[in-house]
Amino acid sequence: MLAIREPRDAGAQSAANARVALEAAGEQWTPLRAAVYDALAASPVPASAYDILDVVSQAQGRRMTPTSLYRILDLFVANNLVSRVESKSAFVVNAHPLRRHDCIFLICDTCRTTTHIDDDDAVEQVRGVAGASGFRIDRPVIELRGRCATCLAA
Repeated sequence: MLAIREPRDAGAQSAANARVALEAAGEQWTPLRAAVYDALAASPVPASAYDILDVVSQAQGRRMTPTSLYRILDLFVANNLVSRVESKSAFVVNAHPLRRHDCIFLICDTCRTTTHIDDDDAVEQVRGVAGASGFRIDRPVIELRGRCATCLAA
């Protein structure tokens, strides 16, 4: 089951930014979309669709359909509100949905913590190497697996 951490002020600001970004794209910020976003934002680790489904269904007092959830997640990814951690088949909120960029994820195999790194120079180097070999990147996914500093110290 998905563990939920207490909301923080940063989480409220993230949700406000997500709403602005979604509405700027011509979409509505509905109560169900807000509930999905809040469930994701509260997760201390990348959350699977079924983890999110359980949390939202419990909060709503009725079972949300997987199809509805996947539509919302697809909408969130397309509008930069959420990133998909491919190797985990899981999702994390984008800390700054008003700024488009490519992400680098550091994934701890011990505690499952995923750290989102913004390093546009590193991503541009990857794009340059790919371009030099005649390959056009549509969507880079850079995920590095290992152990975080906390787990290494333990």
